[in-house]
Amino acid sequence: MADQIADSNPITRRRIDLGHIMIYAVLTFGALLAIVPFLYMISGSLMNLTEATGRAVIPSVPQWDNYREAWVGANFKDYFLNSVIIATITVSGQLVFCTLAGYAFARINFPAKNFLFTLMLATLMIPEAVTWIPNFITVVWLGRVSPIPWINNWPALTVPFMASAFSIFLLRQFFLQVPSELWDSAQIDGAGHLRFLIRIAIPLAKPALLTVALFSFIGSWNALAWPILVTTTPDWRPISYGLSSFLEEAGALVHLQMAGSVITILPILIIYLLIQKQFVEGIATTGLKG
Repeated sequence: MADQIADSNPITRRRIDLGHIMIYAVLTFGALLAIVPFLYMISGSLMNLTEATGRAVIPSVPQWDNYREAWVGANFKDYFLNSVIIATITVSGQLVFCTLAGYAFARINFPAKNFLFTLMLATLMIPEAVTWIPNFITVVWLGRVSPIPWINNWPALTVPFMASAFSIFLLRQFFLQVPSELWDSAQIDGAGHLRFLIRIAIPLAKPALLTVALFSFIGSWNALAWPILVTTTPDWRPISYGLSSFLEEAGALVHLQMAGSVITILPILIIYLLIQKQFVEGIATTGLKG
């Protein structure tokens, strides 16, 4: 009854409407702050030099040749291939190791389980730059004892990032939501944890796995400082290094700089658009249970 009276009260209704308007206004403002620079970058990549350095907002005639010049001038072909290989290996490693670790923390009881999980979560508080030197020392040592070189090669660029505390946490939260009745039924049929994981848990966790894959791909694709640290030649350097070098070489050619930036982020944008539905579902359904 009180709720009905409150709903019929014009003052209360006006306050609710005003609150909604404020929320939408803030969200709209935040969305514009995020998307306007991106849209201007695309527009600037299609301008000529005069328009890009002037006050033009939209190109009078789209200069599609800017992308060809940026691709050739930055030697994006080799860097692009390197990034695809590095990202593929890194994402595959994360999906395998994080899935196993996330399932173990969610469904298997073992000594010091909660302590190890808390310790793993604590690593999220450590800045990434702090881990560069220990990781570099480890990579150098592994390169000495390994039959293949690690420095200036794909292992140094991929192996340190084949596991992520955030990805393990995300998958663990998802596996906690798998009904216990499914595990009981699987046990009756003689299935163990590995068979249950492969046949039941992983198919159900597709949205969470795609979310992990997307975050892993973005991190690997955008990495710059670590690849420079573990490589001394351009042979295995990623596209982010190619873009950084091109931005210095292009100098005042702002339109080509923007074209190079669009080329660099295009794979991330395409992948996100392809799995957008699963990505949103993975974030929404991975709750904070347990």
